[in-house]
Amino acid sequence: MTPTDLTITPRDRRFGRDHASARHWLNGDPIATAFFNALSITFPRGEAFFIDSVRAFRDGVPEKLAGEVAAFVRQEVVHSREHLAFNRQVTDHGYDVTRLDADVTMVLDLAYSRPPIVRLAATMALEHFTAILAHELLRDPRHLDGADPELAALWRWHAIEEIEHKGVAHDIWVHATRDWPRLRRWWVKSLMMLIVTRHFLHHRARGMVDLLRQDGITGVRAWGGLLRYALLRPGILRCIARPWASYFLPGFHPWQVDDRALIALADTPYADARMNGALPSAA
Repeated sequence: MTPTDLTITPRDRRFGRDHASARHWLNGDPIATAFFNALSITFPRGEAFFIDSVRAFRDGVPEKLAGEVAAFVRQEVVHSREHLAFNRQVTDHGYDVTRLDADVTMVLDLAYSRPPIVRLAATMALEHFTAILAHELLRDPRHLDGADPELAALWRWHAIEEIEHKGVAHDIWVHATRDWPRLRRWWVKSLMMLIVTRHFLHHRARGMVDLLRQDGITGVRAWGGLLRYALLRPGILRCIARPWASYFLPGFHPWQVDDRALIALADTPYADARMNGALPSAA
């Protein structure tokens, strides 16, 4: 269950507006940079999809969950804004992200053609993905070692809020499917996680390889570098394998792992940016 004393706190921060970063902003490493750049390209449209999916089922939810949905939306709106700014830096460095954008659009067009409850199941699966990636990013500082400080701050801020709201889509799903048999609920969410995982890994890898190609890194060098980065050192995908698998356990809930201590460690720089409930500006 989501902790009763959980507070989801939108933090209205702006990153990198007047800041010039290096093309390979993460420790001068094109592989690591491509990994995070390709993820960021998906966020603005992806988070709009999350908001739409959750909002479709917010009517009639308990008051506490309704408040958490509102905070979730405010957080996701700011995430979209900040990753749009980050993505402009990616293109300013000379990267053509047309293919990456087309991949995101294709997958989301497919998702929007599905019934709302299927879109909610996809959102719940993706929110688990982002939460376990966020946990690992904050747990092990090596993932951002040598990063441009301003851009590292962006990713840590995003990770804090992904952990905070990691139970919202799940709790909305439980409410929306409260009349379903438990086996049907488990089957649909498990099947959707397998579908989401396939799409996520396939399309993100294609995006990373496309960015690396623009750095002159192709073939075995590109694929080998990505596999080594993701699975060996620092191995972020290897590290999230067990929490990913926990999603399939009967009775799973994102807050079975209470990782608010990671938020407390990383949150101090963002205290002054906490929002008072209004939606942020788009600037």
